[in-house]
Amino acid sequence: MLDDIHVFAQVVDAGSFTEAATRLNISKSLVSKQVSRLEARLQLRLLNRSTRSLSLTDAGRRFYSRCRSGLQEIDAAIEDLALMRDEPAGLLRINLPMSFGVMHVSPLLPALQQRFPELDLEVNLDDRKVELIEPAFDVSIRISDLADSSMVARRLGPCRHLLVASPEYVKANPLSDVAGLAEHRILSYRHQQSSTEWHFTHPEHGHQSVRLRPVAELNNSLAIKQMAVQGGGIARMPSFAVAEDICEGRLQQVLAGYQCPELSIFAVYPVRRYLPPKVRVFIDFMLEHIGENPAWDRALTLSDQH
Repeated sequence: MLDDIHVFAQVVDAGSFTEAATRLNISKSLVSKQVSRLEARLQLRLLNRSTRSLSLTDAGRRFYSRCRSGLQEIDAAIEDLALMRDEPAGLLRINLPMSFGVMHVSPLLPALQQRFPELDLEVNLDDRKVELIEPAFDVSIRISDLADSSMVARRLGPCRHLLVASPEYVKANPLSDVAGLAEHRILSYRHQQSSTEWHFTHPEHGHQSVRLRPVAELNNSLAIKQMAVQGGGIARMPSFAVAEDICEGRLQQVLAGYQCPELSIFAVYPVRRYLPPKVRVFIDFMLEHIGENPAWDRALTLSDQH
């Protein structure tokens, strides 16, 4: 019916069936058919037709004045959507891991909004795996080895993990291999699947694992880091959380020859036919600032060279 109303309005605007058909790029007979169908549905004649003239009935004049403004609103809405395809706007709801969000995403958000001034942000910080169920979040950043198969995932970069402890702890509690970890004070991240069993790879010794009894399990990386800085024990930490502390001497790497399994930083979002521009620009922006060699890993490389 909306299509028939649109054709009727075009006839009135054009002043004839022939001109309306030309504007709509359809046949004159189809224009006439759609107007007649609309009149039949409304059970009112809208147009007075003759071989030489076309005029509105009283009902047609009243109907046209009301539906014309409605059609203009629809056209404006379509134009707004067309603009949104190119210029991100509206509310973007983001879910972030607590530590990574505080350290490496929140500081970037003002620059994101400066680049896209029509973008509003709603940010949730939570280390738990939060499901992306509408209308909760538009996009989430997750750090894992495998993204949820029910979501679309875009890899933003690597997430390396390191064993770290304070220089004072290392000096008082020397460690030569991973087997010795079982005798040390271990600070563990509760949300990791292997919080009590750590796995390693060594160029000469291959794959190794060790079962641990942590003296403290915490659900936040920044809290674990603070304990490690204060000499509380050895922690397995993401490099994004400890790079600055290593470079400035508050922490040092333990068993540097052993590699922890590498995770990835993902942007994930619900499966959609069309990716909203606001989500697309956020993902591209984060990829621009993370990438395959993040700034915190570059800082560690420079520190090692010195």
